[in-house]
Amino acid sequence: MRRPSAGLCLLALLALPAAAQVKSGSEFLSPGMARQQADETRNPGFFWVEQGEGLFSARPPQGQACIVCHAEPRQSLRGAATRYPQVDAASGKLLNLEGRIEQCRVERQTQPAFGHESAELLAMTAYIASLSRGLPMDVATDGAAKPFYEAGKAFFERRQGQLNLSCQQCHDGLVGQKLRGDTISHGAGTGYPAYRLEWNSVGSLHRRLRACSLGVRATQFDFGSPEYLALELYLAGRAKDLPVETPAIRR
Repeated sequence: MRRPSAGLCLLALLALPAAAQVKSGSEFLSPGMARQQADETRNPGFFWVEQGEGLFSARPPQGQACIVCHAEPRQSLRGAATRYPQVDAASGKLLNLEGRIEQCRVERQTQPAFGHESAELLAMTAYIASLSRGLPMDVATDGAAKPFYEAGKAFFERRQGQLNLSCQQCHDGLVGQKLRGDTISHGAGTGYPAYRLEWNSVGSLHRRLRACSLGVRATQFDFGSPEYLALELYLAGRAKDLPVETPAIRR
């Protein structure tokens, strides 16, 4: 676990975060990593995209393949990832892209759920999100989504854990500063599922959020928890008009 230095923690405790234009996490990459991310032949995240494309076209033991309903996915699903998380009209629940995939798999394909952070769900999510690569984020934060958005905002601003730090203190007040070799960004989740060097694998945004909670010694919520879903919506709202970058590369 990476622990912030005492000096950096003190700065965070004293910092009064200032409103700023949110930038993509890619803005904080080294030039070499940025080039690798942009190159599909060198970005390891595209192995998961390829696996997801195969799953999308594969017919399960019973039921239909995704491609039967979503023909020409490069056209029919392009832009879909820019609108998640979103409120499901039928249930009133907030779903992220992973949640929608699982819903389709269980309710329409009559198959067991892949499960959070499974290789299959990560691959499928990476593939579908990659179809929106380069398009601007545009989640709804009003109407039915507003209570979830406000809950995510409150989570972002609330001090938590033994270190008594909020997301806002780092991702607004300390942007651009170094933390154990990393550059602190605005916390935009536009590249997830992303390939992180510390994981040597692709992982979800909720895996990253759990790591942040652990870093400040706060409660780690479950994958797909209401708390992290609300925070994901708020982060997506902050990232409005930033391009989808899945699969991004992060340190």
